[in-house]
Amino acid sequence: MLLDRAALARVVERLAGEIAADHPDGVVLVGVLKGALIFLADLARALTDIEVTVDFLAISRYAPDSGRVRILKDLDVDVAGRDLVIVEDMVDTGLTLAYLIGHVQPRDPRRVEVCTLIDRPVRRIVPLSVRYVGHEIPDTFVLGYGLHIADLYRNVPSVVEADRELLRARPDAYVDALYGGSTR
Repeated sequence: MLLDRAALARVVERLAGEIAADHPDGVVLVGVLKGALIFLADLARALTDIEVTVDFLAISRYAPDSGRVRILKDLDVDVAGRDLVIVEDMVDTGLTLAYLIGHVQPRDPRRVEVCTLIDRPVRRIVPLSVRYVGHEIPDTFVLGYGLHIADLYRNVPSVVEADRELLRARPDAYVDALYGGSTR
């Protein structure tokens, strides 16, 4: 167990306080689907002292052997002249985040910052700054609170460390343990 419900609530409250202090005129939170959905919902609810607009981006998985992604769902909100915070479940290599920042910059936001629940900087390929970090981890595999494998475990209300090799062989290996019984 890396972050239980209480620890997640403390992280969300801390990050909401930092964002509110830095953006007193309001902010556009841009969640990266699907992983950031649960974290973004809690973060938006915790931002009670400033105006909050919520929008989403969704990107494809990296195409095999190309390193390319494409936008599957683009912003609906005009972000020109506004403060924008991209909300991620995890920042790892930085490749996805660098792509997304490059995608939104031409829309002329006043500033673009990043908020992530989990930061794994040991795997960073693209040097970039993450302004709001919930929890930093070493090179471990984690599940829950939006983080998944094969679309399993997103709704687990905590973040847990898991065995990557076991999950590659059996993505449902932790279903009984994390859900208190089979969900099927």
